[in-house]
Amino acid sequence: MEAENRTERKARWRRPEKYICSTCGQEHPFCWTCPCGFMICSDCMEENYWGMTCNGIHWTCPDCGAIRSFGND
Repeated sequence: MEAENRTERKARWRRPEKYICSTCGQEHPFCWTCPCGFMICSDCMEENYWGMTCNGIHWTCPDCGAIRSFGND
């Protein structure tokens, strides 16, 4: 049972097979992602940066409202 839970946890945090931007709809080698499934490429993030962050350290998912890190804390 414990091994099963570890497997489920691992699968939940896996890297997506494809990064498809929710904003532009194109496939990219990397997208900022949220656990809810929202993905945004670096170009779209740069265009929408003003509305998604107020401090440059975190961004807010427009779909679910989760606060996500840029990884620069």
